[in-house]
Amino acid sequence: MTLLIEPGQLIIWIIIGALAGFIVGWLVRGRKGGFGALGNTIIGMVGALIGGFLFDALGVQLSSLALTFTLTDLVAAIVGSLIILGVLALLRR
Repeated sequence: MTLLIEPGQLIIWIIIGALAGFIVGWLVRGRKGGFGALGNTIIGMVGALIGGFLFDALGVQLSSLALTFTLTDLVAAIVGSLIILGVLALLRR
C-alpha cells in the first residue's frame, strides 16, 4: 500500500492535528493549555492517523483525501488523540 500525500493535504493534516491536539490538551489538562504548541500538534496528528484507521475499520465515513476536512475528521483526530493519551497514562503506571 502506497500513501501519497500532497503538500496541501499535509498542511490540512497539520491544521487538524493542531486543533485536535489543542482540544484534547484542554480536555485533559484544563486551562493550562495542554502540551505546548508542538506537543499538541504531534499528539493531534498521530491521533488523526489512529482515529482515521479506527473510524475506517468501524465503517464511519470520512471525507476523501481532498483539500477539505469535515467535522468527522476532527472528531476522529480527537478520539485518536484521547486513545494515545490513555495508552500513555497506562504505560506510565
